[in-house]
Amino acid sequence: MEKIKTQIQKGNIPKHIAIIMDGNGRWAKQKGKPRIFGHKNGVTSVRESIEGCAEIGVEYLTLYAFSTENWNRPKLEVKTLMSLLVTSLKKELKNLQKNNIILNTIGNIDLLPKNAQKELFEVIKQTEKNTGLTLTLALSYGSREEIVNVIKNISEKVVNNNLKIEEIDEKIINNHLYTFSLPDVDLMIRTSGEQRISNFLLWQMAYAELYFTNTFWPDFRKKNLFNAILDYQQRERRFGKTSEQLETIHE
Repeated sequence: MEKIKTQIQKGNIPKHIAIIMDGNGRWAKQKGKPRIFGHKNGVTSVRESIEGCAEIGVEYLTLYAFSTENWNRPKLEVKTLMSLLVTSLKKELKNLQKNNIILNTIGNIDLLPKNAQKELFEVIKQTEKNTGLTLTLALSYGSREEIVNVIKNISEKVVNNNLKIEEIDEKIINNHLYTFSLPDVDLMIRTSGEQRISNFLLWQMAYAELYFTNTFWPDFRKKNLFNAILDYQQRERRFGKTSEQLETIHE
């Protein structure tokens, strides 16, 4: 793992990494265990990813922890996931403080159970003065719902004459997103072999590099994260320009 780490170019670290943590259920099924067994084992992967990002200088890490669609899963699984969220936050606070991590959250948090909200906001408060990696948990999050809310909020301002239509631009939209304090995503990682973005940060990933791995989330470790970053560093990010234009800029 250290050998892989040393290959990473320090001057080309993705500023913002987003991860779709997929494959917990299938991982557990392969082992003849219930789905929640996979979710519980995925906590180690979360810790490894956070620590790995902090070690190499990633500034922002956003984890797709629970989507708006996940509320439609069996009630027992949802209840267990919410309980796991609470216990994990309590257990991981010490590690967050040790690694100087700032905890943040995005999504329709009002839908979470009261005890989960309380624990979440308590950890956010206790880490707010840290200065390292910003870890964002996307909880009860759906990008389409986020965009709908942006349109409603901006429309209300226009109707109330607090904003002119011609003033609406990308900056105005960004300022109304859950992620208003975060930069755009540079690298999106999805585990388990599925190749889709599942209603995750649709606006924010406009120019993100996408990386898909067959590794199930409970097996994802720092070495997997570093391999994804190495792959990212081999790519040419053009943002609509040609390779020749980029070469001219860098000369």
